[in-house]
Amino acid sequence: MSLSIQTNVASLDAQNAIRINTNFQNNTIQQLSSGYRINSSGDDAAGLAVANQYAGTIATLSQGVLNANNAVSTLQIADGGISNISTILNRLQTLATESASSTFAGNRTTVNNEYQGLLTEINRQAAAINLNTGGTYNTNLVTYVGGGDTQANSQVSVDLTGNNNAVDATALGIANTSVAGGGTSLTNNNILLSDTATQFLSGGSQTLNFNIGSQTGNVALAVTVSGTDAGGTYLTGQQVVDSLNSKLNSYGISAGIGTNGQLQLSGSAAFSVTAGTQSAGNAIVVGTGGANSATTSNGINKGDYNATSTGFAAVTAGTETIVFQNASGSTSVNLTSANAGTTANALSALNSQLSGTGIYAVQAPNGTDISFQSSSSFNINETANATGDLFGLAAPGAVTVNAPSAAASATGNAIAALSQLATAVSNLGLTQGVVGAGENKLNYAINLAQSQITNFSAAESGIKDADVAAEAANLTKAQVLQQASLAALAQANSAPQSVLSLLKG
Repeated sequence: MSLSIQTNVASLDAQNAIRINTNFQNNTIQQLSSGYRINSSGDDAAGLAVANQYAGTIATLSQGVLNANNAVSTLQIADGGISNISTILNRLQTLATESASSTFAGNRTTVNNEYQGLLTEINRQAAAINLNTGGTYNTNLVTYVGGGDTQANSQVSVDLTGNNNAVDATALGIANTSVAGGGTSLTNNNILLSDTATQFLSGGSQTLNFNIGSQTGNVALAVTVSGTDAGGTYLTGQQVVDSLNSKLNSYGISAGIGTNGQLQLSGSAAFSVTAGTQSAGNAIVVGTGGANSATTSNGINKGDYNATSTGFAAVTAGTETIVFQNASGSTSVNLTSANAGTTANALSALNSQLSGTGIYAVQAPNGTDISFQSSSSFNINETANATGDLFGLAAPGAVTVNAPSAAASATGNAIAALSQLATAVSNLGLTQGVVGAGENKLNYAINLAQSQITNFSAAESGIKDADVAAEAANLTKAQVLQQASLAALAQANSAPQSVLSLLKG
């Protein structure tokens, strides 16, 4: 290379080296101070793109964890409410069991008042946790957690849709249950014993005519209630009931005031009843005399399996054969003109031949037909007609037996309620299982999301974060190189002065 004053190539080389070393030092200082290897897209464009994808996924997962934790909290609130409703169901079962005992001596109305109040509380609590029918959470609850390869895989669903997952009284099937004492209401009766302002039988009395089934035959019983039975001149509705019970309890029949406010009669005995004459004062039921004589009220014990003959006619010739079938076996009853020439004779013959079967024949309220009743199910089949026919059938055949009404016995409502409550407890358990499984699913999803956050953060760190140890060494290297470059530049700048020695004479 020629010796030149105009161009100092060595100086230019030294200057370029200083620039490079200064940039190297500045970049190293920037990485050490920021902690990142990539501080601008120019540092590693491809790596930054990948790192940004990781950062976006981490942001989604972090919010997803919050979403899932909120969902778990929501389900825990619902779970607590369901547990409380389960406790209420236990109390309802206790009340129903208490009322279902025929030996219960308390007031079933009081028991039922608490029972109905608890049904209302179930509805309130179900609404409070939004799991009432059509409530906010009575749906498919979807929580976006993220981290999946598709949108569907990024979501966790807890399906609480439908009535089977609601926990109000209606959805549990107990809204219309009751543990009130039931009984047979008398047809055509409109007298409200529940009216506390009414003075019943003031200065008078009224008779109820009962026909009661027994192994010895039909027992005719006239029960008279007087306005003086309680020591005064008239009776309240409850005193009417008390007076009747004092006269009927020994026959297995009990009186009460039904939910409709009218007289109800129930018990273990087969019976029919007809309202009799009222002498004075306000009647206790519609009767055949006095101010309430427009229509006669009557009834049979519908708390039993029952069937009533229609168009009874005294047997005048031949034999009418009726087969009664129940769990204890089959019993054939034969009616002839000798034993069934009148209703009274037919009742006697029937009860004599049915003795021990648990099936009783009593005179129906119309005074002619016959009512068959039993606490257990039974079938009736007329296999042969006679001249004159108990059931008025044109030809031999089966007779319809009516199943007992739950509301027509003292314990029927409570027993029916117990069955429905057992189903409600089972259904509530299923809903609680769905909620519990949902909590577990969300907790597992949270665990996975936390693991993914850790791993994605590690991957992002590997791309973006600075290696502090390496960069500290690079800083020392950059500082030494910069100092060496400056020293070299000083030497390069002084080199052209050597030309002057050639020009000295």
